[in-house]
Amino acid sequence: MTESPLVQRVKEVHAQARVLATLSASARNEALEQVACALEDAREEILAANATDCEQAKANDLNPSLYARLELSPSKLAAAIAGMRQVAALPDPLGQRQLHRELDTGLILSRVTCPLGVLGVIFEARPDAVVQIASLAIKSGNGAILKGGQEARCSCQAIMQAIHRGLEKSAVPAGAIALLTDRAEVVELLGLDQWVDLIIPRGSNEFVRYIQNNTRIPVLGHADGLCHLYVDVAADIEKAIAITLDAKTQYPAACNAIETLLVHQGIATEFLPKVAAALQNAGVELRGDTLARELVPMTPATDADWATEYCDLILSIRIVPDLDAALEHIATYGSGHTEAIVTEDAAAAARFLQEVDAAGVFHNCSTRFADGFRYGFGAEVGISTHKLPPRGPVGLEGLVTYKYQLVGNGHIVATYSGANAKPFTHRDLES
Repeated sequence: MTESPLVQRVKEVHAQARVLATLSASARNEALEQVACALEDAREEILAANATDCEQAKANDLNPSLYARLELSPSKLAAAIAGMRQVAALPDPLGQRQLHRELDTGLILSRVTCPLGVLGVIFEARPDAVVQIASLAIKSGNGAILKGGQEARCSCQAIMQAIHRGLEKSAVPAGAIALLTDRAEVVELLGLDQWVDLIIPRGSNEFVRYIQNNTRIPVLGHADGLCHLYVDVAADIEKAIAITLDAKTQYPAACNAIETLLVHQGIATEFLPKVAAALQNAGVELRGDTLARELVPMTPATDADWATEYCDLILSIRIVPDLDAALEHIATYGSGHTEAIVTEDAAAAARFLQEVDAAGVFHNCSTRFADGFRYGFGAEVGISTHKLPPRGPVGLEGLVTYKYQLVGNGHIVATYSGANAKPFTHRDLES
């Protein structure tokens, strides 16, 4: 039976990933530097390709939140390249011995980190994701198959061409990183569980849920980014205003931007008019419950608003009687992404940090800090809201697994079985 072109490409990535996994840390780091230089050399070419995508997106009336992710400014491209170099500077995630144990004299067990294999990363817009994912894949010794949205086709192709030019000057096989451009290939890719070890979707709720429901390959990602900011009765008002503005307006299309503001009723009269004026000056549409609308004129919030990820300059506001009510609201509507409290009450902060079930739980800072680059990971392949690890922004540590290596000298299990079984020593050794 003749294999499709996609299967052939995926199998090639799989084969080249095995080569990549054997390379030294220095070889992988050198490859990242070569790619960073190639991206810098291709800067004008990449930005021109992105301008073409953006022009077409405007003609097609692309959703504003997707357009914000699509647009690749010079500073965004420079940040992605800087992130690649930051990844290169990170400790090697491979070959790290996590366990070193003597089972018996001459029988030594080690648990050692190793690559996952081949990553399938499917994303909407976000051409800078190509840079981030390629850097993390190379550093972690994984092959990667990337599929960007049609709206970012020219940008992704220009970036991938530069990546391949860089890899051709290194020991890393260029075939270990591949780009798909045909939308129809996604369905076929999701069925290749023999060759692809992990699928990472980045995009809308509907998009991620589609991926999760249509593959047997493990999926890492999140469908919703419904984040909350709770302003406690003991909050510093100026601090709370600054954090609210940043968390909503700094980049409203991001999954770590807040969608709901919860305000303690004991501070609402003083705080809400001030923060509302600042938000409205920044172009934010406010939707509030009955108590909020008694203090500030705004659109009535519906039950649907509490469960909506706007990815836009829209914010729902609810006045709550106490911390218990805020925690209950977050437990009911939160997506497990990132939640924050503003308060000067250490006990209230400690309780919030302990009781809120989310990948990120913050005190007196913006939810926008939930990001792999800001955490010092260099880059991220995405943010996971799963309760099993990896959780939160996924960098290198989320792209490696481990294997148990056991070295003996003719040892057999029969020695440790039966009436005269020899006991194990189970002695931990120094790493």
